[in-house]
Amino acid sequence: MARTPSNMIPLGTIAPEFHLKDTNSNNIYSFEDLKGSKGTLVIFMCNHCPFVLHVINEIVMIANDYRVQGLGVIAISSNDIAKYPEDSPELMTDFALQHKIDFPYLFDETQETAKAYEAACTPDFYLFDNQDRLFYRGQLDDSRPGNGIPLSGTDLRNAIDALIYNRTLNEIQKPSIGCSIKWK
Repeated sequence: MARTPSNMIPLGTIAPEFHLKDTNSNNIYSFEDLKGSKGTLVIFMCNHCPFVLHVINEIVMIANDYRVQGLGVIAISSNDIAKYPEDSPELMTDFALQHKIDFPYLFDETQETAKAYEAACTPDFYLFDNQDRLFYRGQLDDSRPGNGIPLSGTDLRNAIDALIYNRTLNEIQKPSIGCSIKWK
């Protein structure tokens, strides 16, 4: 399993707009449609990645904990489904049902959204403030498949708390590590 780090794009970057189909509802959504009143978490992920499978339950818990506090949560899959059919929109719907994902799980068929965000791996986390400026990009926590460190979501939870409660966030942020996005 390849270990690809996320690109640490500059904090303050404005969230790129998109119009993507939600595999849970079949509706087309934009960033503007889905952003939260306090901020927005954009997660690039997919169905088959062992790194995503390792953290998916924590991602769902974070979404459930913070959406009620005004955080928008958006998941996007950008993988090439010709080479990775397990990441097809139909199987994204099944994955969402299986893992109780009730936030939008969008399909980036052209991969233009992943390129606009400079996404590199799955999972890749981008937290934007209520002005759509990048506040945090990096890892969920130090846990990885097989490293024995329990999942906590500490890094991402601390960033969301800092955003929602107007606290200072450490400028040193560790990149996420995961499988590379499967480019066409």
